[in-house]
Amino acid sequence: MRHGGKILISQLEAQGATAAFTVPGESFLAALDGLHDSNRIKTVICRQEGGAAMMAEAWGKITGEPGVCFVTRGPGAANAMSGLHVAQQDSTPMVLFVGMPAREHEDREAFQEIEVKRLFSSFVKWAAVIRQTQRIPEYVSRAFHTARSGRPGPVVLGLPEDMLSATSDPLDAKPARIALPGPTPSDIELLQDRLANASRPVMIIGGPGWSQDVQRAVEAFSDRFDLPVAPAFRYQDYIDNRHRCHVGCAGIGIDPALAAAIKSADVLLVLGARLGEMTTSQYALLGIPNPAQFLIHAHPSSDELGSVYRADLPIATTAQGFAAMLDRLKPPAKIAWSGLRAELRAAYERSLKPIALPGAVKLAEVVRTVSQMLPEDGIVTNGAGNYAAFVHRYFEYKRYRTQLAPTSGSMGYGLPAAIAAKLAHPARPVVNFQGDGCFMMTGQELATAVQYSLPIVTVIANNGVYGTIRMHQEREYPNRVVGTTLINPDFAAYARSFGADGWTIEATKDFAPAFESALRSGRPSVIELKIDPEAISPRKTLSEVREGR
Repeated sequence: MRHGGKILISQLEAQGATAAFTVPGESFLAALDGLHDSNRIKTVICRQEGGAAMMAEAWGKITGEPGVCFVTRGPGAANAMSGLHVAQQDSTPMVLFVGMPAREHEDREAFQEIEVKRLFSSFVKWAAVIRQTQRIPEYVSRAFHTARSGRPGPVVLGLPEDMLSATSDPLDAKPARIALPGPTPSDIELLQDRLANASRPVMIIGGPGWSQDVQRAVEAFSDRFDLPVAPAFRYQDYIDNRHRCHVGCAGIGIDPALAAAIKSADVLLVLGARLGEMTTSQYALLGIPNPAQFLIHAHPSSDELGSVYRADLPIATTAQGFAAMLDRLKPPAKIAWSGLRAELRAAYERSLKPIALPGAVKLAEVVRTVSQMLPEDGIVTNGAGNYAAFVHRYFEYKRYRTQLAPTSGSMGYGLPAAIAAKLAHPARPVVNFQGDGCFMMTGQELATAVQYSLPIVTVIANNGVYGTIRMHQEREYPNRVVGTTLINPDFAAYARSFGADGWTIEATKDFAPAFESALRSGRPSVIELKIDPEAISPRKTLSEVREGR
């Protein structure tokens, strides 16, 4: 006989979990007791449930296995919802466990009681409450199947306190086995035909289930076909950005030439990407529901296919399944679109040259420096804000899974993601870009980095404003500033107060030496950049935005 907490942890071990992120709560003490005995699962203590949930999401993203998170009811669950939303929009497998009041007090609005299914069901794949100890294996098995199948995503399971502490002796569930869809022979035949007769094809890549093998297969395929390839928003590491067929990102701040090419493409081949708002320039690049392009859309979930855009050739397949058949496709004897590919590649290469902006510290040059100095397997994380547009534009990703960033545009993501990345890959350098507003949302997790001796480097672009909102504010309501000005701490001193290293950079030339020292320090580091608020975006100053230029 085992108590429910030990049964639960045994199921997580059976499903292959190796880490659990948590802010401890009295409602799941039995689960913590189960973690105490686990030799397989590392318990990571976090400082706020939002950070814990984002770490679990990033863990799921970088490992491909569901990230596991434990939080308590009420405020703990509310805080964790930010990480769940990232997981939902990023198609990341994740399982969140929420400690609940005892079953005898259910529906009395007991202390911090929430209604799990009603609260979470609108934006997770499945939400349920385990009310019988002997059914823990059943629920955990379903949770891991659901989180990983089709379009992956988050699952929430409520854990009544007395259910966890009760004893039972159920059989442990076997590891989840996921059914993998794949292209049919007729899919391959039609795809071959459309490419053979295309004149302006473009490929967009993204979504779940990618791997280094898929990256290599797509690069080889695009090379043979001389096909322009654009990663979707936040999937820039799915192809080596130095590859001649990489033509820039289909996302925020898309190059006008690439946007025009996608809009005028006669064949649009989309592998894995959902074609969401950011990737389609607010749904402007394709007609809804009938795109002008011949749309070939490959995605692991048949529910996703046709949800916004009607595909001419919908293919229910994983990225791995699609990649496996690419070498069977033959390019035409004469490729009609090589000039288009070359033009788009040249436009992308021109975009890497920084535009002159005000201020002694040039964020664009800082990002280019990191891109050049960081080893090819280095991992770069970021949250959201205008600073991220500089990373988005000027960093060149070389290998798969070197980018961790939220498709949902969630602020505060970068530091938790960096912690998860370093825990998953201790030997790889990890650099976290943040804005001042973004960092302050989860900056307390610097304590987690220090506690686990994780030598991540955080680069904070401090311009004293919520930059994205200020930019939009000045464009829509010039000179009527409210709610976007920030007073910040001395970030380098803040870092040192935690036991991390800290630098303050007031001139671009001083960044590279500080960055090299931070990479070698063996401790968490924070490098604060003093950024002029006029340098609001990679292409325009704040004054130019205000004046409508």
